[in-house]
Amino acid sequence: MALCSSDGALALPSELIVQIFSFLSDRDKLRASAVCSRWRECLFYPALWTELKLRVGGGTNGGGSGSEQTPRLEFLMRKFGSFVRELQLEFAPLDGCLSPLQHGVEAVESDPQFAKDAMVIYLDQVLCVLGSLRNNRNLQKLSLYGDTCILQDDSILDSSYLSQVDQGGKKMKEIQQLFEEILSNSRQLKWLSSAFMLGVVAPCSLASLSNSSTSSLEHLSLIDSQLPSLISTIELERLTNLRSLSLDFCDFTSDMCRLLAGGDRAPLHRLSLLLNGAALDVKPLDGTTTEDDWKALVRRSTNLRVYIMAMDVCSQDLLRVLKPSVPLERIHLDSYSTLVTDGVLELISQQYHKTLSHFILMRDDAGFPDLSVNRNEDPLVLLAWRCVHLAVLIIHGYTVWSHNLVAISRLRGSNLKVLEVSEESIDFDPDQSVYVEGDPVHNLVKEVSLGLGRVWHPSIDNSVVLNEPTQHFHREMQSFSAGM
Repeated sequence: MALCSSDGALALPSELIVQIFSFLSDRDKLRASAVCSRWRECLFYPALWTELKLRVGGGTNGGGSGSEQTPRLEFLMRKFGSFVRELQLEFAPLDGCLSPLQHGVEAVESDPQFAKDAMVIYLDQVLCVLGSLRNNRNLQKLSLYGDTCILQDDSILDSSYLSQVDQGGKKMKEIQQLFEEILSNSRQLKWLSSAFMLGVVAPCSLASLSNSSTSSLEHLSLIDSQLPSLISTIELERLTNLRSLSLDFCDFTSDMCRLLAGGDRAPLHRLSLLLNGAALDVKPLDGTTTEDDWKALVRRSTNLRVYIMAMDVCSQDLLRVLKPSVPLERIHLDSYSTLVTDGVLELISQQYHKTLSHFILMRDDAGFPDLSVNRNEDPLVLLAWRCVHLAVLIIHGYTVWSHNLVAISRLRGSNLKVLEVSEESIDFDPDQSVYVEGDPVHNLVKEVSLGLGRVWHPSIDNSVVLNEPTQHFHREMQSFSAGM
């Protein structure tokens, strides 16, 4: 940058330096700030940092241990916490490295002492973030995600273990108190999201939200599979301008649905629901929304679209929750031990053919069941044929026959923006080799590419299709709700 290397850059007024910074990317801002101390001072001008996105932990990018990285987080929050308008953080208490959001998450370490140390770091980092935000009255968006649910699922974080990490629950209590202070001090909060953040949100937290923020809040997402419902119908009644909601499916009761269908509040545009089959014994489906409830909600909110993610849910339960009147736009069926049946796919393709645009079918298991057995038509092909707005199709863990994959590409063509099928999920009909010459994989790539109107290849890297389900739900919910 010629301007920065010249002597004249040192004499520029602060206003002009700030204006120059405003045209630069975040990385270039940091580089330009090396000119001199005055440029470094201008780097932290509030108008330049209205939005901050961070990922803490979950990688080994040469950043050192969590204890070494915590000062970097403290520095950023000390500089920006009191005035930043939009803050988006993902916590992964696995390694403690500070890395960009797009770098993703690596595997969890299995050493119990490692997990214990990581949780101590996690609690300290959450205290750092929330403590820096407590007096921020300009905060408009707060989005927090923690993949501590991985450790919770492995039973590492039971009550006896946590008592060793946080004796007397002092840090947990302080974290919840700080979160409630942020809500009570807020004046124009529009977006509030906390997903799987261990110890942050309590069932009574939402009651602390200031009256001014109850009027301004448009998006609310409070999810923690380890706790009872974090959103009560009484508190939801205060949020009259809410347009986007995300919560556990079992917490979306008939009373809540009828409240949202009332004529004295803004219509709902986006609804994201997470259904965890492992939790159904504790949080059963009894009392959840009925078909009549959905009909009333859709009559009031004509533009409503729904995103459902079901984790390890048996087909019998799926058939119970997939009501005909649900305006389903996106569905993600993810399982380890359960098996999605062809009947579920048939139901989805018949009921939601006018609204469905995203369909993800995942199974992380050694077997690859064939859903087209004993059927004249493959259910995935029928889904592609019936669902005229289908734009995203991702499949792993189920057998997809090559000729059916070609049929799907031809049915939806270039309108199918994303077609991700893992290489190990694809199988070839041995009878095809009699009629088709050459390498079957090469022929498949050629035919699917022609059908889509672009170059296509099977997914060789399973990380493209396989990732942490709760993280996928959080990020999909973010993009889904942001599009309202």
